[in-house]
Amino acid sequence: MNRFYMMLGVLTLALGAMLVYLLRSNPSAPRAATEAPATVLDDGFRGFTLGSDSARIEVVEYVDFECPVCASFAVVQLPTIKAQLIATGKVRWRYRDFPLSIHKYSFYAAHAAQCAGEQGRFPEMHDQLFGNHGWALTGQNPTGLFRDFAKGAGLDAPRYDACMKSGRFAARIEFSRQEGLQRGVNGTPTFFVNGTELHSSRLPTSDDFKRLADSLAARPK
Repeated sequence: MNRFYMMLGVLTLALGAMLVYLLRSNPSAPRAATEAPATVLDDGFRGFTLGSDSARIEVVEYVDFECPVCASFAVVQLPTIKAQLIATGKVRWRYRDFPLSIHKYSFYAAHAAQCAGEQGRFPEMHDQLFGNHGWALTGQNPTGLFRDFAKGAGLDAPRYDACMKSGRFAARIEFSRQEGLQRGVNGTPTFFVNGTELHSSRLPTSDDFKRLADSLAARPK
């Protein structure tokens, strides 16, 4: 009997230690970075961009990092768009946040991308969040995983942690979302090309953007 209670005690201690480890390795997401603030102020920021400032064509993408369609576009279509249109100076790509309320951690993911952008690593974090999109399918708290993504993106981890804890970009993200609502955005991804919304019955492909860019570029300046 004594041996039974001894083994039970050892098992209890082991389970307790495991629980402490899990809580420490995946702490709860700070509310400051997961929820829109009561007061939203315009800080003048209008999104991270890829490509030349002198490009005649600008594509604005309203994006939700938890959105599977956004992830598909980022992984399948965007690499070709980068090579054919962005790297060649034809198109400037601008990202605007539009976290959907149906997604539990979309606002938090947007904040992780903003904290990466603060360190000049938005594109790398964008690729981490979309290239490893299994996190969005689990419904589990991704705090620890996002921190691993941050490291993979080359971020200074303590600086990233401080940024996420403070939630300093929450108002910026909510401003972008409200801006999208005013422009008629009701889903993601939504694209605007030189200020005009791109309407399509399906997710546009890299070929669609190339044809559109070639057509716009052929117009007289």
